Amino acid sequence: MNQPDRIYQNEYGTLYRFGNFPSKWVNPRAIDVWKPVSIQPNKHYPVLYMQDGQNILTPETSTAGISWGVDETLQRLVQMGEIQPHWVVGVWHDGVRRWNEYMPQQALDAQQTAAFQQKFSARLAGELRGLAYLRFLVEELKPWVDATFATLSQAQSTTIMGSSMGGLASLNALCTYPQVFGAAGCLSTHWTAGEQWLVDYFQRVLPNAGTHRLYFDYGTESLDAFYEPWQLRMDDVLHSKGYQRGVDWLTEKFVGASHRERDWHERLALPISFLLKAVGSS
Repeated sequence: MNQPDRIYQNEYGTLYRFGNFPSKWVNPRAIDVWKPVSIQPNKHYPVLYMQDGQNILTPETSTAGISWGVDETLQRLVQMGEIQPHWVVGVWHDGVRRWNEYMPQQALDAQQTAAFQQKFSARLAGELRGLAYLRFLVEELKPWVDATFATLSQAQSTTIMGSSMGGLASLNALCTYPQVFGAAGCLSTHWTAGEQWLVDYFQRVLPNAGTHRLYFDYGTESLDAFYEPWQLRMDDVLHSKGYQRGVDWLTEKFVGASHRERDWHERLALPISFLLKAVGSS
C-alpha cells in the first residue's frame, strides 16, 4: 500500500490517492493523503484525519461538485502563522455503509438500535458498524499512515474532523480512543440521528477537560435548523465536564448557513485554526 494509485499536485501541495485500502474491519475504500508545500524534509508533522474524504480536496469527487478546499485553507493559515503545517488524511466512505459506520452504535441499547434501524432503514445497509469503523481507523489506517509518512503520532498531534454524520463519528472516535485523538471537529453534527440518546451517551463517555479540544457548529437552514436544541444540551455537558468555551471547546452558530459542502468550505478556517493552533512539528 505504499505506492499511490494517483498523484495530484497544485500550488498548495501534493495529493496521494490510494484507491483500494484494505481492511479486515470494513469494506476497502479510497484514502487520500495530502502533503502541503510547507512540509519540510527531515521533520515530522501533526495529522488531521477527515471523514467523507472524497469531499474535502477534489471537486470532481465531491458529492456536490465543490470541495471543502482543505488544501487552500490550511496553506493560508500556515502562511498567516495561525497553525503549523499538517498532513491531511481523507478517509472516503464506501458509498454504501456511511450511516452504518458513522453512527455511534455504543450510544444505543438493543431496543434503541431496533428503533434507529426502522426509522432510518432507507439509509442503512445491514447492521451498525460504528465500532468496526473506529477499529479500522485506529488499528489499521493510523499505524500505516505513521509508518509511511513523517508524522507525529501522539494524541496531542492527531485531530479528527467531519460534518453531519461524520461529525458524530469524529466525536465518537475521540471519546472511544482518547489516547489516540487529541481533538475533534464536528461541523453540523447530525444530532437528529439519535437526539437525547446521543447526548446521554456522550455525557457518559466524554473525557473530562484538560487534555482534549472540541469544536462544534451548526447553521439555521435545511437540516441544520433542527440541531440547535441538541447542541445546546451538548454544550451543557461540555460545561459540566469542565470545558471552557474559547479555550478547549468552541460552539458556533452560523445564521443563514445550510447543510452543504459550500457552507462548510466557507467556515472551515475557524475550526481548523481553533483545533490546530496549539500543535507544532518536530
